[in-house]
Amino acid sequence: MHQHLVYYSRITCVLAMALIGGGVGLDLAFYPEHALPFGMARLLVVALIGLALWSYQRPWGLRHVRGLTYFWIALPQVMIAWMIFATDGEASIYFVGLTLAVSGISIFLPLTLREALAFSVFTMAAYIAACVLRPAGVQQWPVLIGQSIFILFFSIIAFTVSVYGERQRRQTYVLQTEVQRQKDELLAQNKALAEIKGQLLQREKMAALGTLSAGLLHELNNPVNYSLMAINMAQQLPPARTDELLAESLTDAKEGMSRVQAIVSDLKTFAYQKPGDNSLRPFLLEQAIRSALRLAGHELKGVQVAVEQPQDTHVLGDEPAIIGVLINLFSNAALALQRAGREQPRIDVRVTESGDRLRVAVRDNGQGIQPEHIGRVFEPFFTTRDVGAGLGLGLSVSYGIVQRHGGVLAVESTPGAWTEFTFDLPRPA
Repeated sequence: MHQHLVYYSRITCVLAMALIGGGVGLDLAFYPEHALPFGMARLLVVALIGLALWSYQRPWGLRHVRGLTYFWIALPQVMIAWMIFATDGEASIYFVGLTLAVSGISIFLPLTLREALAFSVFTMAAYIAACVLRPAGVQQWPVLIGQSIFILFFSIIAFTVSVYGERQRRQTYVLQTEVQRQKDELLAQNKALAEIKGQLLQREKMAALGTLSAGLLHELNNPVNYSLMAINMAQQLPPARTDELLAESLTDAKEGMSRVQAIVSDLKTFAYQKPGDNSLRPFLLEQAIRSALRLAGHELKGVQVAVEQPQDTHVLGDEPAIIGVLINLFSNAALALQRAGREQPRIDVRVTESGDRLRVAVRDNGQGIQPEHIGRVFEPFFTTRDVGAGLGLGLSVSYGIVQRHGGVLAVESTPGAWTEFTFDLPRPA
């Protein structure tokens, strides 16, 4: 209602200023001897209405818009009553201006029935006072009565417009409110569906990874163990002790098999645990970080990764889900570094204590995030990758995972310089 009044008050101010200023022609046509004082009065009223219009652009004016409206709509009536007083009283042509003002104000401004009644009574009182208080008094009472009846007719029109206008406005407001409510509900449902779809896709990925991990464990564990046993035995043989090249080759082979064993061990996390609210358990965050770095190792080739963490990194949470969050952050950082083409690409992982939580920060010196994109990075299906390179669900799903742990995944960035993602996890009691 307030916004409606402000909007139409501005329109009516401009219209009133135009009509009052244009009334100079009437002064010259009907009362040329009064043209100068009447013109000055019109200029003063236009200036005061313009001042009210200007105040609508200020906080004070917006707070007192209804009182200002009462003030400026009374100005033309006072001016016209004074013109009637200064000219022919009840025979003055200016009474038409009063009737136009009564009907026009009620049509353009959203006045209530009480306000329309008050404005009509004020107009009638101003007209009668202007006629009666003239030095010559009332010369033609029938004319005064007839003109008053005209003003009464226009007042009745104003009452009718106010009643039906107010009813129509309220129905419009109810309809607009209902449309807005349904729109908000639809947006909320769309957002929820997008989040659910992202979570379902993530769960499907985790389930597929679990199935793959279980198969790899069965197929790789025994061969890896046999190979490591064979390498250990070979290292104990005399030729391995005397031949440096052979010893170095066996060491490299053992290191490679140990790496395979570590990756298989990391995949155990996904094979034997399921993501969800019931899988919150204590685990070492440093191990999760190492697992994520190994699993994202292909994308991190050539990137220097520095990890800084406290001595105790026990946290409470869904370990496979947190590993998934870290893999996603490392993958995004690797892509940003690749696009930036840094001579010394670097990712800094910092884990710090914050009360009863551990705070994780992943910072890269890549290309950064553009200001128009940073507010949307957590939106489902928003991505700056090439078509087919990603669905834009990684960060939105990661946001939901961190939120499930009672934290917030946040981002800061300077375009062309760096990007840092941060989140925190609870520590076990």
